[in-house]
Amino acid sequence: MTVGVVTTKVALLVELKAKLGQERELANFLTAQQSMAAVEPGMLAWFFVRLDAQTFALFDVFNEDADLQAHLSGSMAAALMPRADELLASPPQIRHAEVLADLL
Repeated sequence: MTVGVVTTKVALLVELKAKLGQERELANFLTAQQSMAAVEPGMLAWFFVRLDAQTFALFDVFNEDADLQAHLSGSMAAALMPRADELLASPPQIRHAEVLADLL
C-alpha cells in the first residue's frame, strides 16, 4: 500500500436505477459481472454498491484514460445493454472523474 501517491488517474461513476420489481435481478446481474471486472485489462479497482432500494452504482478506477475508454466499449457494457430496457428505469448516468487521491 502506498500512501500519498496517486496510483490511479481516472474513474467512472455509473448510477443505475432499477425498474420496480427488477431490483434483485439487476443486483444479481451486476454482482455476476465481478468476474469480468477482475480480468479486464487496465481496471485497477471495481466497486458495486446499493444507494437505496432501487438505485445502484458502479465505481471503476483506471490508470489511463485509454483503459477507461476501452472499458466503456468492452464486455461489461456489452453484457448490460441488451438487458437495459428490462432492468433499468432510466439510462445509466455515467460520470467521468479525475482521481485526486487514492489509497490502494
